[in-house]
Amino acid sequence: MGANRPDQAEYLTKVILTVIFLGSLGGFAWWRLSTGQGLDAFHLTVTDLVLLVFATLRMGRMLAYDLVMEPLRAPFTETVPDGTGAGESVEPKGRGVRRAFGQLISCPICAGTWSAWLLVLLLYAWPGPARILVTILGAIGFAEVLNSAVESLSWSGQLARTRTGAILRDSEAPLARSDRSSPEILEEDEEEPDRLPVTGQSKKR
Repeated sequence: MGANRPDQAEYLTKVILTVIFLGSLGGFAWWRLSTGQGLDAFHLTVTDLVLLVFATLRMGRMLAYDLVMEPLRAPFTETVPDGTGAGESVEPKGRGVRRAFGQLISCPICAGTWSAWLLVLLLYAWPGPARILVTILGAIGFAEVLNSAVESLSWSGQLARTRTGAILRDSEAPLARSDRSSPEILEEDEEEPDRLPVTGQSKKR
């Protein structure tokens, strides 16, 4: 039983986090309705939604990956070499409650879910300041998408150049071996006996 306690604590922590998330959502809705403000008193425009998407992307990745957040992640996660051998990866550490929080923080989608809820809450509660924050995060998130696309194209282009160079080197190798002007081949020609045109007769001595 003792070996299972850390896992039970981990699962219980996840249940509690889920209840907190849904409870805060229900509590906010109840507060809006009880104060007569309603849930439709504040409308998000298309621009708000687009910025919110990129802001959520930025916050989720910032919490999960960025070095600036590493001190906050340190109690629950660790940065280890990636299994592919390329770069590093943030992984949860420990067991029980510690591991549950580590899984939440190291997952950009999980962290982004809580980030989106926080941003929407701020947009309802304090529209002016919140919209400034969402605009900043949204712009950075969009720039991150563009940077990832440019980096991907750069890596693809470099790989294509490397493969093309290898193909060209392989195709030029037979030509270099058959080049009759090379010094080695000229020396071989000089060592061969003189021959007449193809007539079936030997050269006279």
